[in-house]
Amino acid sequence: MKKHTPTDDPRWEDLFTGGSLRRVTRWGEPVLHARTEPVTDFDTDLHDLIRDMFTTMDAADGVGLAATQVGLGIALFVYVCPDDDNVMHHGAVCNPVVTLPEGRDRRLVSSEEGCLSWPGGFSPLARPDHATCEGQDPWGNPLTVTGTGFFARCLQHETDHCNGIVFGDRLSKRSRRKLDEQHEGRAHLYPDDWPIHPKG
Repeated sequence: MKKHTPTDDPRWEDLFTGGSLRRVTRWGEPVLHARTEPVTDFDTDLHDLIRDMFTTMDAADGVGLAATQVGLGIALFVYVCPDDDNVMHHGAVCNPVVTLPEGRDRRLVSSEEGCLSWPGGFSPLARPDHATCEGQDPWGNPLTVTGTGFFARCLQHETDHCNGIVFGDRLSKRSRRKLDEQHEGRAHLYPDDWPIHPKG
Protein backbone atom coordinates (compact mmCIF):
# COMPACT_ATOMS: atom_id res chain seq x y z
CA MET A 1 0.00 0.00 0.00
CA LYS A 2 1.36 3.42 -0.98
CA LYS A 3 2.34 5.65 1.95
CA HIS A 4 1.51 9.34 1.74
CA THR A 5 2.46 12.24 4.02
CA PRO A 6 0.96 15.75 3.67
CA THR A 7 4.23 17.20 2.29
CA ASP A 8 7.58 15.88 1.10
CA ASP A 9 9.28 17.27 4.22
CA PRO A 10 11.66 14.51 5.41
CA ARG A 11 11.08 15.53 9.04
CA TRP A 12 7.78 13.66 9.02
CA GLU A 13 9.50 10.29 9.28
CA ASP A 14 11.07 11.26 12.60
CA LEU A 15 7.63 11.72 14.17
CA PHE A 16 6.17 8.31 13.36
CA THR A 17 8.23 6.23 15.79
CA GLY A 18 10.04 6.47 19.12
CA GLY A 19 7.16 7.62 21.30
CA SER A 20 5.86 6.35 24.63
CA LEU A 21 2.45 4.88 25.38
CA ARG A 22 -0.16 7.10 26.98
CA ARG A 23 -3.53 6.24 28.50
CA VAL A 24 -6.53 6.84 26.23
CA THR A 25 -9.21 8.94 27.90
CA ARG A 26 -12.87 7.82 27.94
CA TRP A 27 -16.08 9.58 27.09
CA GLY A 28 -17.37 11.37 30.16
CA GLU A 29 -13.97 12.79 31.09
CA PRO A 30 -14.27 16.60 30.79
CA VAL A 31 -11.33 17.03 28.40
CA LEU A 32 -13.23 15.11 25.70
CA HIS A 33 -16.29 17.35 25.87
CA ALA A 34 -14.71 20.81 25.85
CA ARG A 35 -13.49 22.90 22.94
CA THR A 36 -9.69 22.79 22.73
CA GLU A 37 -7.14 25.59 22.88
CA PRO A 38 -5.10 26.31 19.74
CA VAL A 39 -1.57 25.01 19.35
CA THR A 40 0.80 27.99 19.46
CA ASP A 41 4.20 26.44 20.23
CA PHE A 42 5.57 24.22 17.47
CA ASP A 43 8.51 23.01 19.50
CA THR A 44 10.21 19.82 20.62
CA ASP A 45 7.57 19.27 23.34
CA LEU A 46 4.88 19.22 20.64
CA HIS A 47 6.92 16.82 18.52
CA ASP A 48 7.45 14.49 21.49
CA LEU A 49 3.69 14.52 22.10
CA ILE A 50 3.02 13.68 18.46
CA ARG A 51 5.43 10.73 18.66
CA ASP A 52 3.62 9.51 21.78
CA MET A 53 0.26 9.86 20.02
CA PHE A 54 1.39 7.82 17.01
CA THR A 55 2.75 5.12 19.32
CA THR A 56 -0.44 5.08 21.41
CA MET A 57 -2.70 5.00 18.35
CA ASP A 58 -0.75 2.09 16.90
CA ALA A 59 -0.95 0.11 20.15
CA ALA A 60 -4.71 0.70 20.27
CA ASP A 61 -5.19 -0.31 16.58
CA GLY A 62 -6.63 3.09 15.70
CA VAL A 63 -6.54 5.17 12.53
CA GLY A 64 -6.78 8.56 14.23
CA LEU A 65 -6.14 10.02 17.67
CA ALA A 66 -6.74 13.52 19.03
CA ALA A 67 -4.76 15.17 21.82
CA THR A 68 -7.91 15.21 23.96
CA GLN A 69 -7.79 11.41 23.83
CA VAL A 70 -4.51 11.47 25.72
CA GLY A 71 -5.84 14.03 28.16
CA LEU A 72 -4.62 17.30 26.63
CA GLY A 73 -7.03 20.04 25.61
CA ILE A 74 -5.18 21.29 22.55
CA ALA A 75 -6.28 21.28 18.90
CA LEU A 76 -4.17 18.48 17.47
CA PHE A 77 -4.73 15.06 15.95
CA VAL A 78 -2.66 12.38 14.24
CA TYR A 79 -3.74 9.79 11.70
CA VAL A 80 -2.62 6.72 9.78
CA CYS A 81 -5.62 6.00 7.58
CA PRO A 82 -6.42 4.62 4.10
CA ASP A 83 -8.54 6.38 1.50
CA ASP A 84 -10.78 4.99 -1.25
CA ASP A 85 -7.79 4.60 -3.57
CA ASN A 86 -5.97 2.32 -1.11
CA VAL A 87 -3.42 5.03 -0.27
CA MET A 88 -2.33 5.04 3.38
CA HIS A 89 -2.13 8.60 4.73
CA HIS A 90 0.22 9.44 7.62
CA GLY A 91 0.20 12.84 9.28
CA ALA A 92 -0.67 15.27 12.04
CA VAL A 93 -2.80 18.41 11.95
CA CYS A 94 -2.71 21.29 14.42
CA ASN A 95 -5.65 23.70 14.70
CA PRO A 96 -7.82 21.79 12.20
CA VAL A 97 -10.84 23.23 10.41
CA VAL A 98 -12.86 20.90 8.18
CA THR A 99 -14.73 22.02 5.07
CA LEU A 100 -17.42 19.69 3.71
CA PRO A 101 -19.14 19.61 0.29
CA GLU A 102 -22.45 21.36 -0.11
CA GLY A 103 -25.36 21.12 -2.52
CA ARG A 104 -25.00 18.68 -5.38
CA ASP A 105 -21.43 17.84 -4.38
CA ARG A 106 -22.54 16.57 -0.97
CA ARG A 107 -22.84 12.77 -0.78
CA LEU A 108 -23.56 11.15 2.57
CA VAL A 109 -22.36 7.62 3.26
CA SER A 110 -23.51 5.66 6.31
CA SER A 111 -20.79 3.44 7.71
CA GLU A 112 -19.82 1.85 11.02
CA GLU A 113 -17.88 4.22 13.23
CA GLY A 114 -16.07 3.63 16.49
CA CYS A 115 -13.89 5.60 18.87
CA LEU A 116 -10.82 4.59 20.88
CA SER A 117 -12.28 6.58 23.76
CA TRP A 118 -15.42 4.41 23.82
CA PRO A 119 -13.85 1.03 23.05
CA GLY A 120 -15.98 -1.88 21.96
CA GLY A 121 -18.85 0.22 20.63
CA PHE A 122 -19.68 0.78 16.95
CA SER A 123 -22.61 2.45 15.24
CA PRO A 124 -23.56 3.46 11.70
CA LEU A 125 -23.21 7.21 11.15
CA ALA A 126 -23.80 9.14 7.93
CA ARG A 127 -21.02 11.55 7.00
CA PRO A 128 -19.95 13.25 3.75
CA ASP A 129 -17.60 11.05 1.72
CA HIS A 130 -15.23 13.94 1.00
CA ALA A 131 -13.57 16.37 3.42
CA THR A 132 -10.87 19.03 3.31
CA CYS A 133 -9.01 19.77 6.53
CA GLU A 134 -6.94 22.94 6.86
CA GLY A 135 -4.59 23.72 9.72
CA GLN A 136 -0.90 23.72 10.48
CA ASP A 137 1.76 21.04 10.37
CA PRO A 138 3.96 20.17 13.39
CA TRP A 139 6.37 22.98 12.44
CA GLY A 140 3.70 25.68 12.14
CA ASN A 141 3.42 25.73 8.36
CA PRO A 142 0.00 26.00 6.66
CA LEU A 143 -1.38 22.57 5.80
CA THR A 144 -4.29 21.30 3.72
CA VAL A 145 -5.30 17.63 3.70
CA THR A 146 -8.09 16.25 1.51
CA GLY A 147 -9.67 12.87 2.13
CA THR A 148 -12.19 10.56 0.52
CA GLY A 149 -14.17 7.67 1.95
CA PHE A 150 -12.83 6.30 5.22
CA PHE A 151 -10.09 8.94 5.36
CA ALA A 152 -12.70 11.70 4.99
CA ARG A 153 -14.58 10.14 7.91
CA CYS A 154 -11.38 10.10 9.97
CA LEU A 155 -10.66 13.79 9.30
CA GLN A 156 -14.20 14.70 10.40
CA HIS A 157 -14.13 12.45 13.47
CA GLU A 158 -10.81 13.79 14.74
CA THR A 159 -11.66 17.43 14.05
CA ASP A 160 -14.86 16.85 16.02
CA HIS A 161 -12.68 15.82 18.97
CA CYS A 162 -10.87 19.15 18.73
CA ASN A 163 -14.27 20.85 18.99
CA GLY A 164 -15.33 18.86 22.07
CA ILE A 165 -17.63 16.56 20.08
CA VAL A 166 -17.61 12.76 20.27
CA PHE A 167 -19.33 10.85 17.52
CA GLY A 168 -21.97 9.59 19.95
CA ASP A 169 -23.19 13.19 20.11
CA ARG A 170 -24.19 12.88 16.45
CA LEU A 171 -26.34 9.76 16.95
CA SER A 172 -30.05 9.47 17.60
CA LYS A 173 -31.02 8.58 21.16
CA ARG A 174 -31.83 5.02 20.08
CA SER A 175 -28.51 4.53 18.28
CA ARG A 176 -26.61 6.07 21.18
CA ARG A 177 -28.29 3.69 23.61
CA LYS A 178 -27.25 0.68 21.48
CA LEU A 179 -23.70 2.04 21.22
CA ASP A 180 -23.47 2.44 24.99
CA GLU A 181 -24.77 -1.11 25.51
CA GLN A 182 -22.06 -2.47 23.21
CA HIS A 183 -19.39 -0.53 25.05
CA GLU A 184 -20.64 -1.64 28.46
CA GLY A 185 -20.67 -5.26 27.35
CA ARG A 186 -17.00 -5.12 26.33
CA ALA A 187 -15.64 -2.54 28.77
CA HIS A 188 -14.19 -5.26 31.02
CA LEU A 189 -11.74 -6.12 28.24
CA TYR A 190 -10.11 -2.68 28.39
CA PRO A 191 -8.06 -1.79 31.49
CA ASP A 192 -8.49 1.76 32.78
CA ASP A 193 -5.00 2.65 31.54
CA TRP A 194 -5.42 0.94 28.13
CA PRO A 195 -3.38 0.64 25.96
CA ILE A 196 -0.52 0.97 28.45
CA HIS A 197 -1.84 -2.37 29.65
CA PRO A 198 -3.20 -4.30 26.67
CA LYS A 199 -6.75 -5.35 25.95
CA GLY A 200 -7.83 -8.47 27.83
